[in-house]
Parts: sequence; C-alpha cells; structure tokens
Amino acid sequence: MKKHIVCIASFFKGNEFFEECHERDWRVTLVTGEKLLDAAWSWTSLSEVKTVRDGATQEDYVRAVTNIAGTRKIDRIVGIDEFDVLTAAKAREHLQIEGLSGSYLLRFRDKLRMRERASRANLPCPEFVGAFNTQEINEFLDSVPAPWIIKPRTEVNAHGIKKCQTKGEVWQLLKDYDARHTWRDHPSQFLIERFIEGKVFHVDSVVENGKVAAHGVSDYGTAPFKVSHQGGVFTTAILPYKSKERRELERLNKQLLKAFGYERGVSHAEFLRCAETGKFYLLEVAARVGGAYIADVLENACGFNLWREWAKLETATAGDLYQTPKLRQDYAGIVLSLANQEQPDTSRYTDAEIVYRVTKPKHVGFIFHSPQRKRIDELLGAYTERITRDFLAVEPSKERYDD
Repeated sequence: MKKHIVCIASFFKGNEFFEECHERDWRVTLVTGEKLLDAAWSWTSLSEVKTVRDGATQEDYVRAVTNIAGTRKIDRIVGIDEFDVLTAAKAREHLQIEGLSGSYLLRFRDKLRMRERASRANLPCPEFVGAFNTQEINEFLDSVPAPWIIKPRTEVNAHGIKKCQTKGEVWQLLKDYDARHTWRDHPSQFLIERFIEGKVFHVDSVVENGKVAAHGVSDYGTAPFKVSHQGGVFTTAILPYKSKERRELERLNKQLLKAFGYERGVSHAEFLRCAETGKFYLLEVAARVGGAYIADVLENACGFNLWREWAKLETATAGDLYQTPKLRQDYAGIVLSLANQEQPDTSRYTDAEIVYRVTKPKHVGFIFHSPQRKRIDELLGAYTERITRDFLAVEPSKERYDD
C-alpha cells in the first residue's frame, strides 16, 4: 500500500510539493477551505481533497484530518502555509504521528520566543521587551532610543506592525488593543522592539540532519515593512556569491538553525543590516517556504526548488534516503506589484531574461534569470519604473492577517 501524506493548506500554494510527493509514489490528500476548492491545484497529483468551512478553526482542520485517518492510515501530516504549520503539529500530536511538535514550532512563530531563544544563543537581535509588565515596558522605553516597533507575536510578514515615535504613542496603542476585549488583541500578544533603519536580506534553506544541505541568500529592494505600509514594488534578488555580506549571512543562518535545534525541513530567515553600523540583526525565521515566488527565484538561479526539496525530505525513507541537490551559481530576481487591472496586459514587456510571468489576478510580476547580478539589477530597476507607471496599485496595509 502506498504511503500517505496529508497536506493542510489554508491558502493556495504548494503545488510543487504535491507533485513531488506524487512522483515519489505517495498518496497525497489535501485539506483546504471551501472557498479554495476551485483554485488551480495540481489535481493529477492529489488522490483526495477534503474541505472545511470558510473561517474554519484549527480544531476544524484537526477534526477533518482525524476523519481521514479513520479510513486510511496517515504516515505524514504537513502544514503548507505559515498559518498551517501549528495546525499540522496539533493534528500530528492528536494522532500520534511523527513530526515536529507545536511547542517546538512556536520558536519559529512566536516572535517573542524567537527573540529570547536567539538572544540566548548570542545571535544579534534588536532590543526588545514583551508587553507584560508596566515597569519593564517603561524601563525599556526610557533606555532604548525611539522609534519603536510594536508587532503581533504570531502574525506573518509585516501585518499588524505599528511604528511609534513617543512613549505616549506606545501606551495609547497598547490601551487601544486592551479596549478591544479580545484575547487576540490583548497587549501581551505583542512584542515591543527598537526600530532599526537598514536593508533586509533573507536566507532560504533546506536542512537535513541538522545541517544546511542547500540554501539561497538574497536581498530585498525595498524592505517588506515599507512595501506593506507605504505601497510600492517588491523586489528581491540573489546576492553575489563572493560578497562579504553573503558569507556573514551564511554564518548567521547556520548559527540560528543550530540554536533552534532544527534537524530537517525548510526555513526562511530574514536579517537586517543596520544602515548606521553595518551590523546584522535577526528579524525573524520561519519553518516554511518563503512567499512572493522566492522558491521560483532560487530554482532559476541555484537549480533547486524549495517545495520539491521539502517534499523529498518528508517522503524520504530508510530505503530511499534524501539526496542533496546539485547547485549552480547563477542569478535571478523578481519584481512584483499589485496591479490596477484584473488581468494586466504585459505583452510589451519582452526582455529575453524573463523566465516567469506572474498570472495572479490584480498582480503584475516577472522573474529574471542571468549569469550576472549586474544585469538583474538593471532589469529590476527598469521594470520597477515601468510597473509603477503602467500598473501600480496600492492597498492599505492589513492590521491583522484575517484571510
């Protein structure tokens, strides 16, 4: 009988993961929301699809997975999106199936726990404090220079992050949260830390037996926080392979994953280089594939796909061990933006380096591939200007990630 993997996906993503599992002769069951049933899933790779109601709770997903186990043995349970990682862990724990526990995975999701663990391992982090004790918060605000960032401990990307310039603003924001009388918005659900101006980088890794088997190191154009809050065009590109920045980020990433005890899987870590001092700080790390088509950028530049490598790790057995991918050292980058049209016409964008066109509704984007970083930079700059002129739309930043 085929081994069986159940994949929880509350957002439309992960087709390459399903395809790889199917190609490795595993039975793949998808559990997703009713509103996503008509999405362009890789249907030929899926043996079964189960849905939960829109707005389903974590318990609804666990119940759905448990019902699946009633008719067919489950060997693996995987959460595809950031919001699914802890749900999958809860389902594994309920059914006593091998995999990372929810308690362990909180170090990749709860930003306060993340900061505390990283700091204990001597990884540089912005100064921070949990929003628990009035005296501790005041001492922090008196000793750490403004501005400060208040961020939800368990949200993703830049959602819900607020920037404050004065102590009064901080306390008013915490008071407003408390006045909502919901546990989700209780001040203790937030982290306060020093805002550091600088450039943001990300390291995306495949980890096996506690070691980084493959990775890509990239830099964002405009920091995700600014794109999310002020609008604009998102870009990221592979960092030069012999740069000092890359070597330092590789070192910090290895130190980070070792400190977090990460043995097997994929990770997306973000680091900030302070504009004033040049020092790197940890922003966050997640036990998942990075979004915004980062996996596609890495595949075009480095020759491996994070989704497929993750699937190979999850489906590896004693008789079919995971094999480290062969890597190459080319360059790739992406330019991506919200569009003011449902289906933007990009037929006039014709550079030979275009290897992928984003087709998502109300989005415009391109992935470029070249053996030279200089050419990628030229294309990202030129296309940022063209997209801004032709298509750019700005959507207000969501306070919290609700859909």
